[in-house]
Amino acid sequence: ASGTRVRTEPPRRAASRAHRLRRGMRFVSFSTPDGPRAAVLRDGRLFDTGRSLLALVEAGGLDEVSTEGDGVPVEEVSLLPPIGRPGKLICIGLNYRGHAEEQGIEPPETPTFFAKFATALAAPGATVALPPWSRRVDYEAEVAFVIGARCKDVPAAEAMGVVAGYTLLNDLSARDYQFKTPQWMPGKTFDGAAPCGPALVTPDEAGPPDAIEIELLLNGEQMQASSTADLVHSIPELVEYLSMLMTLEPGDLIATGTPAGVGSLRDPKVWLKPGDRVEVRSPQLGVLETTLA
Repeated sequence: ASGTRVRTEPPRRAASRAHRLRRGMRFVSFSTPDGPRAAVLRDGRLFDTGRSLLALVEAGGLDEVSTEGDGVPVEEVSLLPPIGRPGKLICIGLNYRGHAEEQGIEPPETPTFFAKFATALAAPGATVALPPWSRRVDYEAEVAFVIGARCKDVPAAEAMGVVAGYTLLNDLSARDYQFKTPQWMPGKTFDGAAPCGPALVTPDEAGPPDAIEIELLLNGEQMQASSTADLVHSIPELVEYLSMLMTLEPGDLIATGTPAGVGSLRDPKVWLKPGDRVEVRSPQLGVLETTLA
């Protein structure tokens, strides 16, 4: 939680005990006086890597990481979004069959996408202020993935080779401003509109890209539940399409869309209000909690 004391060095008594860690891991980012640092998360304890997670991704360093000591309890640090300043934060729209069906439209043949910005990112457990200019802010649970290598024109069959890992994202959306213009971004970019985390989970730890489960709870009530098996455009297909249009770089964050159950399509409609608690949950990726203010 914010304001907690951060221990960045392992205890001296354990300094001689080294861990050689290989793939199949969860990485978190946490705050230190010297800036963000990455740690391996195991059994509720953090093992400091001494570098930022973006630096590890850029160096291709997630395959093998050395850490020392017994680690520290995750509760003792202030977690940050796994990648704090991605070069690109791309969001895919209308990409769950169930979400298209609840709107009464056909799934798009070509992926629809828009952007958020780094200032929209919010940490796991953060309190996000609702924008005073909107009264129609909605939730959207999403599985996101991080690009691990600079790439262009990647075939879908090779796409998983450039995915560093997965995380959770809540695409908070001011619907009244989203639909003021044909471009959705005015309702998508307010500060805190992209809570993200808690961890970056490597692909072999997360399992098949078409079997990642996700649900969203609002004040304890389940509002969304699905899995990436319902994606219109799969994660490899998204990599292929986006890398055709642009060069993708290490640390780029791509949110894959939201399943059925958003508040704006319910009867009666559900809009977020101060005091609401939103949890995005996945048995593979963890729990991302956000409180609205």
